[in-house]
Amino acid sequence: MFTGIIEAVGSIRAMEARGGDMRLHIATGKLDLSDVKLGDSIATNGVCLTAVALPGDGFVADVSTETLTRSTLKGLKVGAAVNLEKALMPQSRLGGHIVSGHVDGIGEVVSRETSARAVLFRIKAPNELAKYIAEKGSITTDGISLTVNGVHGAEFDLTIVPHTVQETNIAGWKPGTTINLEVDVIARYLERLLLGEKAADAKGDGGISMAFLAENGFMK
Repeated sequence: MFTGIIEAVGSIRAMEARGGDMRLHIATGKLDLSDVKLGDSIATNGVCLTAVALPGDGFVADVSTETLTRSTLKGLKVGAAVNLEKALMPQSRLGGHIVSGHVDGIGEVVSRETSARAVLFRIKAPNELAKYIAEKGSITTDGISLTVNGVHGAEFDLTIVPHTVQETNIAGWKPGTTINLEVDVIARYLERLLLGEKAADAKGDGGISMAFLAENGFMK
């Protein structure tokens, strides 16, 4: 588990295709690896990766075809900046929100503008994720825990303060940039709970629809 508070910005040192999936060598910059051991998890642009080697300047991780399909990692180039966070320790402050490191979909930056010292972004999420995104709720973008400041259908607004711009890869975001999205895990579980006994019959599409809500007394 993670908090969505980025600890360092690293970079892709090498990418190696291996039997249909990929091995990444990630240079970790200022990230303290003194307490990291083989098998530990490090979130990389919001993707939970397992360290399979620690060469000294960073870590090496294998990325499955499932992860390559669901995230932006497949499109990164050598030298690309990536947000890094080590796994949450029991005694750590939960400065962001509960983040699993499991990407739900890929979003796209629609617009970028400034407001005083802040940077305003509008992000387009996949349509199927729109129901999980709420104004003033939490969302994880490239591993960063952020507050949603407005919702417009499948698009949502973010207001980024200067510190976050400086300490993450957000500085490089522009219209057309694709980013990893993870919705609030509580919304995911709430949806499943609403299905009740019908959860076992769900066909993998979430199961909650307007018809379902009306049928079960959630709408009039």
